[in-house]
Amino acid sequence: MDERYPIGKFKEPDFLTDELVTEWIQSISTYPQSLTEIAGSLNDEEQQLTYREGAWTIKQLVHHIADAQINVYTRIKLALTEDNPQIKPFEENSWATLADCSLPIITSLQIIEGLHARLAYLFEKLTKDQLERKYTHLETGVQTILSTLAFSTWHVNHHLAHIQNALATRTT
Repeated sequence: MDERYPIGKFKEPDFLTDELVTEWIQSISTYPQSLTEIAGSLNDEEQQLTYREGAWTIKQLVHHIADAQINVYTRIKLALTEDNPQIKPFEENSWATLADCSLPIITSLQIIEGLHARLAYLFEKLTKDQLERKYTHLETGVQTILSTLAFSTWHVNHHLAHIQNALATRTT
């Protein structure tokens, strides 16, 4: 197993079903509770653990998840309200070094909880046509809201596995 991709690399499914979309939405809905159960009561030392040498710490991962989900939410809202907007990528490594990433992880856990409640509710209300609305990402090209849901679900669970692996291996 590649420790960088503990749940495997992201791969869009060959075909989509309503059940799969419902599963992704449910995952977005329940994710904050899973993350909080695993990371919410970690002490400062535990928050500095990494899943492999040179990787982000658990604290950085939690803050990154919040940053990434803020970007996901913004992209979806733009795609729903504009015609194929252009989306700029965010420099995640630079964001991970900003001062707000020194705050307690509860601040990001609260962001994730609120964002995921809104995302899950919004996704549940979208029509098939709305799920197919597009935006153009300057690095990855044309994306749909549905493909963003798929990737976002994978992405947060990918980092949850990193956190679980860091705690299991206790590497600093």
